[in-house]
Amino acid sequence: MFRKVKNWLGIEGVKIELDIPEVASSGMGYLPGKIRFLSKTNQTIEKVQLKLIERYVRGRGDEKKIDEYQLGQMTLSKPINIPGETAIEMEFKLPFQMKQSEMDEIGSKNIFNKGFVSIARWINAVDSKYFILAEANVSGVALDPFVKREIKIE
Repeated sequence: MFRKVKNWLGIEGVKIELDIPEVASSGMGYLPGKIRFLSKTNQTIEKVQLKLIERYVRGRGDEKKIDEYQLGQMTLSKPINIPGETAIEMEFKLPFQMKQSEMDEIGSKNIFNKGFVSIARWINAVDSKYFILAEANVSGVALDPFVKREIKIE
């Protein structure tokens, strides 16, 4: 009985690890990596979703605004059987497309605008952070495992 409750809550269920580069190039158009699944008991993963998300922050204090943009997504819908105490590893290439803010578009038009845009970004405390979110849908589990890793995109 206790084991069923632990499995349903995902306590001894599937754990996810991401092996991705620390820095990625925005010009590549995809992000290569590996995803590793570990479990203490036999489990079946129905599907895995991978997303690349940009967290765009601007402003200071009470004026601070935060938006999140999904730059890329892929779904691995083939069922994966995870034997107990054995790691399963899969490679992936997550396609993505960068988005430019209005300020970035103005800055990319010529070299003079770029300097002004850099100063405006600093004054307005504009910052973008990127991260990958991987979530696995495990059969018979109420709380699906996920992992979130930050990545730098240049």
